Order: sequence, then C-alpha cells, then structure tokens
Amino acid sequence: MEYREEDYLMLSGIQHFSFCRRQWALIHIEQQWDENLRTVEGNLFHQKAHDGYSSEKRKDVIISRGMPVFSRKMGVSGVCDIVEFHRDDEKGISIYGREGKYLVYPVEYKKGQPKEESDLLQMAAQAMCLEEMLACDITKGYLFYGEIRRRIEVVLDEGLRQRVSDSFAEMHQYFQRRFTPKVKRTKACNACSLKNLCLPQLMKDRSVKEYISRRIGEEEEN
Repeated sequence: MEYREEDYLMLSGIQHFSFCRRQWALIHIEQQWDENLRTVEGNLFHQKAHDGYSSEKRKDVIISRGMPVFSRKMGVSGVCDIVEFHRDDEKGISIYGREGKYLVYPVEYKKGQPKEESDLLQMAAQAMCLEEMLACDITKGYLFYGEIRRRIEVVLDEGLRQRVSDSFAEMHQYFQRRFTPKVKRTKACNACSLKNLCLPQLMKDRSVKEYISRRIGEEEEN
C-alpha cells in the first residue's frame, strides 16, 4: 500500500504520538497548540541545526541541513535536521553530481539529554524515509543532545523499525476517523505543553473543541 501525498502525516508527529496519543491528536487532528518554555527552547535549538536546505563538504563527508524527506509506504513527510553522507566506495551509494559512493546517516538534534523512546522513533522514521528515497540501507543514525554536547549512536534494528511502522499505521487510523483518544493522566502531564488545553479532569468524554464551544456559549448567554 502507498499513501497519496495529500494524506501524508507530519513525520515529527511520531514524537508527540509516542509521548501521548491524546497530545498528538490535539495538535494534529484538533489543531490545538500551546507553547511552554521547553517547546520554545526546543524550536530555537532546531533553528540552529537548519535554516532552509543547505549542504557542505568536509573532506570525505557531505553534510546536508534541512533536507526534506518523505515515505509513500508510511504516508509521512518531514525535514531532517542533518543528513551526513560518508564516502565509502565499497558499501556506499552514488549521489547525483558527486564523485564516489556514500553511506547515509541521519542526525537528529535535541535540546536536552538522552531520555525517551520518542527520540529514537523520530530518528528511525527519518532513516526509513531516506532508505525509500535513496534506495539504500541505513544501519544506524545519531541523536545529538545539546545538554551533553555529544551525539548518541542508534542502531536501526527490526524492532525499532516495526514500532515506527506500527505507530504511523495507528496515526493514520486516528486521523481518518478524526478520533481523539481519552486522556490517561500520568506524571508526564505536568510537563506537557498542552496540559491547560487538554484539561484532563474535564475532558474524559468530549473533545477540546466541544468543551471550548460550550464555554463560549455559556459566556454569550451571560
């Protein structure tokens, strides 16, 4: 099965989905959004990684910033912070306009420190898009964490790839149904940028849009 371009989901949404399915639905289905200090700092950190698409060559490594990627099989599109092409004339692939052959490694930038599986899923999703686009095999990628100022190597095994595929399949099902899951309150809710919109205690049986519409109606009556 291949998805139509108009049905593509945002690749970066897999991080929201992994953190909280309800958060993902509020952002990507109900179009709700709120920013806290963490999201603002994270956005500024990513802007340093890429500001539009560009590339440069350092010895035997080509560094591409802000590279658009997509997958027809998973029905997603997005932008990679950095994709590195390391020259390897034995195992690499050819790149148009470049001499030699190269191995491909995505590098995703994060502000904090190593923590959640959601980071692994996002980077793996980028790698799977690159594999489909470039007809190559990618064995690993990297997560660079600003707080520790170094990158962590991530092996792209079958288990991680399957979790990415399963997540996007579930996301498409929710999106097609316009379904927002009920909240499951956890300690992580306190750090969520949408906690004031999600309203866990009040939103068990209605969507955010329904709640806001009801409140607006009450105010107009008064």
